[in-house]
Amino acid sequence: MEIKELKSEGEALVATLSGRMDAMTGGEFTDQMGIWIEAGLENFIIDCSKLDYISSAGLRAILMAAKRIKSLNGSLQLAALQESVNNVFSISGFDKIIPIKETLEDALNQ
Repeated sequence: MEIKELKSEGEALVATLSGRMDAMTGGEFTDQMGIWIEAGLENFIIDCSKLDYISSAGLRAILMAAKRIKSLNGSLQLAALQESVNNVFSISGFDKIIPIKETLEDALNQ
């Protein structure tokens, strides 16, 4: 998995995930989110348009980040999920916990 910080849009940091998010790479996401949170960032938009696969370990990493961000009164939104990744979020019920926007533009316009 690769994590790229695209830019800060207003108050939100926009980052792109690509590849696979699983037990091997979920820690990378957790570590990077921790770095951004420690730097004082509180609002995030994660572009998942290039994320091909997510496992339960990847879901757990995103949920833990969302809970930490919420405790800081921040926000985490996911955008542009591929169909297979979106299905995992729907089946697991995580789409009810974490805001998911159809496109990156939708998330930016919130």
